[in-house]
Amino acid sequence: MTTLRSADLAREHGISPQAVRNYERDGFLPPAERTRSGYRIYTETHAAALRAYLALVAAYGYSAAGRIMTALHRDALADALTAIDRGHGQVLRDRVTLDLVRKAVNHLTAEAPADRASDLRTIGELARHLGVTAATLRNWESAGIVVPTRDPATGYRVYRASDIRDAELAHLLRRGGYPLEHIATVVEQIRTAGGTDALNHALDDWQHKLTAQGLAMLTAATRLSRYLDTWSGRPC
Repeated sequence: MTTLRSADLAREHGISPQAVRNYERDGFLPPAERTRSGYRIYTETHAAALRAYLALVAAYGYSAAGRIMTALHRDALADALTAIDRGHGQVLRDRVTLDLVRKAVNHLTAEAPADRASDLRTIGELARHLGVTAATLRNWESAGIVVPTRDPATGYRVYRASDIRDAELAHLLRRGGYPLEHIATVVEQIRTAGGTDALNHALDDWQHKLTAQGLAMLTAATRLSRYLDTWSGRPC
């Protein structure tokens, strides 16, 4: 069995040996055996685990990647697969939303959505619809992204169809990593019928990011499978 040092594992990925030790400490790599003098003994299994973890980071982010690896190392394969499934589900939802927004772009500047009483939503209802918190919607309001009216009887916020459209666009663009200032500019452009060039540019950029994430998921699946094939503690 070939033995490796933390520096050997780190060199492949351009990270520090301390990072490798931290990943082991946090459960992202399987525990390493120690020499009599206390030095860690890494193997090709640890190298495969590190490749899998870093590929998962690129595909699903640090939090999800950590959950996947620690679940595997506590023999909870179902939990690891559930985390992976959630990641794929979110990407699918993003693709569907992106497609819907693209189809709607040609109509965004033509006419604002009709505000029917049946379409009005409270802040709680809109937050649940988007999967965000009410505090997030209030932040978007402060940034000028959504401008709900107030119910004259209760004083509560009321979101019309046009507000819901703006909030859905904001949600998509936030997931693409755009700052609130940029999103406010895009939404204002749509409101004033000044054209949709900024929106189209943002959607193209988000499409590229989703494509890159999809390819990263394929890479992560391959490296995770290779790791499981080499790991003697593989869960059943």
